[in-house]
Amino acid sequence: MQRHLLRGTALAGLLAAIAAAPAAHATQGYFQPGYDAVQKSLASAGAANPETAMTIANNPAGLTALGGSAEIGLSLFMPFRDYTATGGPGFVAPGTVNSGWKAFLLPNAAFSQRIDDDSAWGIALYGNGGMNTLYPGDTANPACAPGVFCGGKAGVNLGQVFISPAYARRFGSVSLGIAPILAIQYFSAEGLAAFSPISSAPNDLTNRSMSYSYGGGFRLGALWNATSSLRLAVDGATPVWMTKFQGYKGLFADGGSFNVPASLSAGAAWDALPSLTLMADYRHIFYSDIAAVGTPSVFTGIPFGAAAAPGFGWHDVDVVALGAEWRVNPALTLRAGYAHNTNPISAKDVTLNILAPGVVTDEISGGGTYKFGDHSAVDAALLYVPQHGVTGPEVTPGGAIPQHNITLSMHQWDMTLEYRYMF
Repeated sequence: MQRHLLRGTALAGLLAAIAAAPAAHATQGYFQPGYDAVQKSLASAGAANPETAMTIANNPAGLTALGGSAEIGLSLFMPFRDYTATGGPGFVAPGTVNSGWKAFLLPNAAFSQRIDDDSAWGIALYGNGGMNTLYPGDTANPACAPGVFCGGKAGVNLGQVFISPAYARRFGSVSLGIAPILAIQYFSAEGLAAFSPISSAPNDLTNRSMSYSYGGGFRLGALWNATSSLRLAVDGATPVWMTKFQGYKGLFADGGSFNVPASLSAGAAWDALPSLTLMADYRHIFYSDIAAVGTPSVFTGIPFGAAAAPGFGWHDVDVVALGAEWRVNPALTLRAGYAHNTNPISAKDVTLNILAPGVVTDEISGGGTYKFGDHSAVDAALLYVPQHGVTGPEVTPGGAIPQHNITLSMHQWDMTLEYRYMF
């Protein structure tokens, strides 16, 4: 038992050490499509088929199906974001403008350990989600000074890092799990000075240093072994209630409030053959419940930063994910997945969402695991997010500008490699 505690303590130290690493995601809204290589290779399916300690992030009840293990991984995430403004001079700089910052290294780590035959515990660190854009400052703008919004370089940088201990226990054919969530968020924005006249706190709107917020919530999960070949799962996460971004209380509603939205999911896994498992998952993310994200972006006279102020106009997102796993032999496992999610951004909200163009709707993935003996394994995943766009009118505080349209566009690649050790 002491050895197990030492392993957990060592991993907890490792998690804390990499918690400050950058996180920048924008796929299922701005949540990740999976939190380690196994989950990403299945395009986020697999809540009912736990295989790694990172089950903590999508169904902590799955810990009872695992032995002791530790994993550490690194993703190369490459988002390609741009907008195109057409129809003559307007407030937004015309033409096609590409965002910089196109490559990010994102770590993850997790640990699990059996307590007895019916219970287990673990801890995980992962980037829950985020959004990043950085548009050049020399973009010609006939309406005003250079820059997307007449203020030079423009963009935002949002990251959410979760540290989550977990406990699970089996009751016959049903396992239940709980995972408290400790969260750190960071945010910065620049190039938004043109919005100062309609901000409740113009000195805390843009071009401030990185602002941090802290908070917590929890995740609950259940796993039912319905038959020897069929498993069913449900999972839910509360909102993660965060302190306010004090440096940007003039941008986000209610003086800088920016909680993490709640989510609900359900999944099924069927062993169609001894070597083949098929999976299907559904997930709902409650973006519209977060004022800074879900309130419509159209200006109605209430200044940015005030209660009921404009947000980004995001709708809730529904995700359907399908996955397949083929155990080729005892050493090699291959996986593939596909997911489709609804687009959170409407045509009327494209102007402000130049900063947060989370418009992609599909993920195609593949990967596998190779085991080296009984204790070591390497997991790999490649995920492609095809280009998708949304077009709508350019909208300013004075209303829509006739004949002026903006198209948001994005596509992504994500490559993940990790090492896993089974005790």
